[in-house]
Order: sequence, then C-alpha cells, then structure tokens
Amino acid sequence: MKQRILAGRQVSAIGLGAMPLSMNNDKQIPSLEDAVATVHAALDAGVTLIDTADIYAPAWNEMGHNERIVAEALRTWDGDASSIFVATKGGITRSEGEVWGRDGSEAYLRSAVERSLEILGVDRIELYQYHRPDRWLVYGDVMKALAALQADGLVRAVGISNASVEEIEIALEVLGEGNLASVQNEFSPKHPGSIDELRFCGEHGIAFLPWSPLGGTGGGARSVGDRFSAFREVGDAHGVSPQQAVLAWELALAPTVIPIPGARRAASIIDSAKAADLDLDADEVSRLSASVGIFD
Repeated sequence: MKQRILAGRQVSAIGLGAMPLSMNNDKQIPSLEDAVATVHAALDAGVTLIDTADIYAPAWNEMGHNERIVAEALRTWDGDASSIFVATKGGITRSEGEVWGRDGSEAYLRSAVERSLEILGVDRIELYQYHRPDRWLVYGDVMKALAALQADGLVRAVGISNASVEEIEIALEVLGEGNLASVQNEFSPKHPGSIDELRFCGEHGIAFLPWSPLGGTGGGARSVGDRFSAFREVGDAHGVSPQQAVLAWELALAPTVIPIPGARRAASIIDSAKAADLDLDADEVSRLSASVGIFD
C-alpha cells in the first residue's frame, strides 16, 4: 500500500478506525473473535495504522475495550506487529449511568496514558491524541500537560482531535513547530466543515486524520454513494465502490491526509484499503469537491 508520514514514521495511506468494533450507531458489537479477525484482515491488506481510544467501549464500565481488541489482534497476528503504528486518545470521561464528560488536566491525562500503556502492553504510546477539548481549561495548559507526558517518555508523539484552526495554532505555539504530529477531525462528504483545518495541516506538514471519512456508522458509510451521487459516478468510472472514490478524493486533497475508515467487518476494511491505489485526476477531484461545496 502507498505510504504517508505520521509522527516521522511511514504508515499506510489508509488506516483502520477501530471504534466500530466496540461501539457503533447500530449497537451491534462483534465478538472478540470476529473483531480480531477484522483487525487481522486490515493488517493483511497492508494497513499499518490503527486508531483507537480508551473511551471506545460498549458501556461505561468497560473502558479500554477497544484497546484490548487491538492488543489481542496484534498479539495473535502472524505478521510483524512491530511494524504497526497504534494511536490512541484520551481526555473524555465516562462514569456510572453513562455520564460523559471531559478532563484535560495533567493528572487525569497521565492516569489515562498509564492505563492505555498497560492495556496495550507497550512501554510507550506511539501517538497520543487529546480527544476533545475540556472547555473548563485553557487549551495551551492542556498542551503543556501533553508535552510533559512526552518529556517523561510515556508518549512518543502528540496529536489533537476535534480541534479548530485556532486550537491547532495554540498547539503549535506550545509544542513547537514540527512537534504537533496530527489533527484528527470529522471530515467526509457529509461533513466537509473541517476543510480549513485540513488545508492548514497541509500547509504546516501536520498529518490530518479524517474520522468517519465515509459518513459514520449506522448506514452513513454504506449509503454514501446514494446520498452523494458524484462519488458513485466516479467510482463506477473506475470500476470501484463509491467508498473507495470518497477515500481517494480525501487522499488527493493534501499529501498529509490519512483517512481512518471504521470497520466491523473484514470486507469493509479490505475494500477501503484499496483506495490507497486509486488515482483520481484533477478534474475528478475538483468535481467531487464542488459536489460537497468545497471550492479552491
């Protein structure tokens, strides 16, 4: 598979968003065996980036569920697991009664990192991403807390998620130019609103990881070709699925884009992985962008 750069390492141009293996809008959670098989299918297809988070779990008292699946899949895979880049996230809380919150304090993030290290069975997290802003805290102070975790060797690289251009600029100011590894925002034909952040990342050499790049679980990804006919038409012209056309379009928007489509079935990620080798011409990219309201 074609490669892109994330935190100074080469990774597959298409990653695996592991969240649907633990929580999804259909509320259909695969067995551990089936979940591991899906991850193995992704790795066998050439995917070398897996995105997870501590919060991805069927219930509040199963925090770490998704990280455990990833760890088990890597442990049982017959390939070279050391070549796989695992990124996780923290900063969202979940407590009894399914009460959700956010905590960007250094104490909480440090405890979250330590739990993720234990569950993933690693000495250092390759990429740790601040999941969602805690609006009670100053964003720059949270970046300082992440920098401290990095300085202590608990994480190798720092990323942020669900961030505005202003928050990316703050992260760059605190961490230093070149030290913000990634930004993970929602971006898809359904949700093109983060195009400014995508372009900013392209200009600054920051990896941009679109989450829900096909439109999300619960049917959004499955129906993307019906809802956005231009992608179906371009896919048909190339003899591929509309989902592949969507991912190829996102890859063409900037060399720093690395989509992380979610999957809970092997067939889904196998199809998505093929998008890395689908080259769209400039007219096709412009046509697809214009179809969702994005113009140069």
